[in-house]
Amino acid sequence: MTHNPQFPLQPVFDGHNDLLLRLWLNDAPDPVALFLDGKREEKPDGTPDGHLDLPRMRTGGFAGGLFAVFIPPASYMPKLKPNAATQPHDPLAITHQQISLLKRIESQSFGRAKICCTAREIENCIEQGVLAMVLHIEGAEAVDVSLSNLDALYQTGLRSLGPLWNLPNQFGVGVTGDFPGSPDSGDGLTLAGLGLLRACNRKKILIDLSHMNEKAFWQTARFSDAPLVATHSNAHALCAQPRNLTDKQLAAIAESDGFVGVNFGNAFLRADGKRDADTPLERIVQHIDYLLEKLGEDHVGLGSDFDGISVPDALGDVTGLPLLLQTMKQAGYSDALIEKLAYRNWLKVLKQTWGE
Repeated sequence: MTHNPQFPLQPVFDGHNDLLLRLWLNDAPDPVALFLDGKREEKPDGTPDGHLDLPRMRTGGFAGGLFAVFIPPASYMPKLKPNAATQPHDPLAITHQQISLLKRIESQSFGRAKICCTAREIENCIEQGVLAMVLHIEGAEAVDVSLSNLDALYQTGLRSLGPLWNLPNQFGVGVTGDFPGSPDSGDGLTLAGLGLLRACNRKKILIDLSHMNEKAFWQTARFSDAPLVATHSNAHALCAQPRNLTDKQLAAIAESDGFVGVNFGNAFLRADGKRDADTPLERIVQHIDYLLEKLGEDHVGLGSDFDGISVPDALGDVTGLPLLLQTMKQAGYSDALIEKLAYRNWLKVLKQTWGE
C-alpha cells in the first residue's frame, strides 16, 4: 500500500472516538460544517473545543477509525443537552440522529470522508487520502431485545458494536467500580446478550469488549467465534482501573488471535489512576510495551477515545499523533512495528472479523 502525500508519512487508524456525541451535543446550526472546516469556539483556557476536526485530523495523520454512537443515560441529559432534557429519552432516535451526523460528514465533505464497511474500502481511503469512517455503537440500548432492528442498523453501515457501556441494559451489565478495582463487577450478559453475540457473529459485526465486566468478557470468549477485540482498553497490571484488562483476559485475547487498542485516557494510563493531564507520552508507550509482551506485535494498536476522555497535555489533541509515533521510535520501535501499531494491525483484525 502506498501512502497519499496529503497525509504525513505514517497514517493512523484509531479504534475509538466520541466525535458523533460531541457533534450531537453541539447546538450550533451546523456542527458538521464546523467539523469539516475546523471552525470552533475556544474553551475558556483558549484551547480548541474537542480533540477532532477534519483539518486537525489531516495534520495529525488520522486516516480513519471507529466512530462511536453513544446514548447518554437519561440522568445525564439535563447537564449535557438541556434543550433535549425535557424530551422523551429515545435511544433509537438518538442513535439515528448521530448516524445522520456521520452520513452528513460523508455527504458534505466533497469526497474527503467516506463511511467504510469493508477493510478494502479502508485501505482504498488510506491510499487516496480520504478519511475512513466505520460506524460503531457503544452500548446497545437502541437495539431491540428481539434484534428486530439489527439488520436495519447493519444496512445503515454498522460494523462494530459494544453491547454494554458502564450501566446495565437489556443485554447485560457493563464494568463499573472505583480505582483501584477489579473488572469482576457483577452479572454479565443476559440471554438476550448471548443472542446478540450470535447475531453479530452471523453478520460479521465486530464485538467490542472494552466496557464488558469480567463475567461478560468470559461469556464472550466462550460463545463468540470471532477474534476477541477490545477497541480502547489498557493493561490492568499497570493501571488498576476496572475497565483495563487483566493478564488472564489478555491471554484469552491472544489465544483467539484478537486485538487491543490502547486508550489515551489519563485515568487508564497512570499507575495512580488520576485524571491528571500532566501525563507523559511514555505512559502510553509503557502500556503498548506491556501489551506487545502479552499479545505479540500483530495484535496491538491504538484506541484513543478522543472526544470522550481527558488525554495527556503532551498529546493535546489529534495533531499530537506524530509526536506519539516519535516517542515510540525513541523507545526503540522499528518503522515496521510502528506501521503495524498505527494501522496495519487494525486492518488485519478487521479482515479476520469481517472477511476480505
